[in-house]
Amino acid sequence: MQQRTLGRQGLRVSALGYGAMGLAMAYGPTDEREATAAIRRAFDLGVTFFDTAELYGWGEGEKLLGRAIDGFRDDVVIASKFGFTRQFGYDSRPDHIREVVDNSLTFLGVDHLDVLYQHRVDPNVPIEDVAGTVKELIDAGKVTYFGLSEAGPRTIRRAHAVQPVSVLQSEYSLFTREVESLFPVLDELGIGFVPYSPLARGFLTGGLKGSTEEYDSTDSRRSGAGLPWWQPGNFEHNHAIVQELTSVAEGKGATIAQLALAWLLSRGEHIVPIPGSRDPRRVEENLAAVDLALDAPDLDAIEKALGDGPAGRRNSEGVQWD
Repeated sequence: MQQRTLGRQGLRVSALGYGAMGLAMAYGPTDEREATAAIRRAFDLGVTFFDTAELYGWGEGEKLLGRAIDGFRDDVVIASKFGFTRQFGYDSRPDHIREVVDNSLTFLGVDHLDVLYQHRVDPNVPIEDVAGTVKELIDAGKVTYFGLSEAGPRTIRRAHAVQPVSVLQSEYSLFTREVESLFPVLDELGIGFVPYSPLARGFLTGGLKGSTEEYDSTDSRRSGAGLPWWQPGNFEHNHAIVQELTSVAEGKGATIAQLALAWLLSRGEHIVPIPGSRDPRRVEENLAAVDLALDAPDLDAIEKALGDGPAGRRNSEGVQWD
């Protein structure tokens, strides 16, 4: 597996990581045995970067990941996040950050977090206080690198002035490209970038069904619940884009998921996507994207297939960066 460096503080990880959100939320029930096999298969194939959060099952996702990586924890980089309440409000008060970190260490069964992200910017807590608290945790040996998620340029600069930010995480895929406007700031400050939902919340997995009605109602990301891409009218338009992209992928002897991930990898050496799957076979498929080279004609074909882009915003709120 290729390696990439995120930020100027020394964070080095595999070119593709593993996103563990689906272990405990959003995509329906989890078979722990299969999910564990998927995580371990990812490691066997060279993945060294595993991403989780307090929010993912309020500790259950971290516990499952911790059990799965038992035996090779020292060989991988673990990222987790703080900042949500159980009512899905925000709480980045210093005492709450410390509490979440201590809980995460217990749930994961580790003595430190390699990366600690603020999951979302808290409008009620100055980012300087957040960065200062993370700096204290770094100095105490509980955390190694600082990250932000869904933060805008002013917030990134203010945080970075207190504690260097190694990595920004935001949604980025062929369907979601707003974050490209932040790349100049990341390049200037030497901050790496981790795209979450790199397969567009399921649209680019190759398993897209013809109607949202065909998805399990517990599968909130794919049943159309509150997500504009999946709403009637938008869904049909976006499904047509997927068909065009599938044709491009087939011309390369690849799957649409591999094409989408290879495209992200081609956007810069500072980018490490984190696709997630509970199926070992899907993990193998995703990781093969590292070896898929895209040339200029391929990239042109992708842009042509995308046309004016998907119908609908990526979520009900849209982008709200500062």
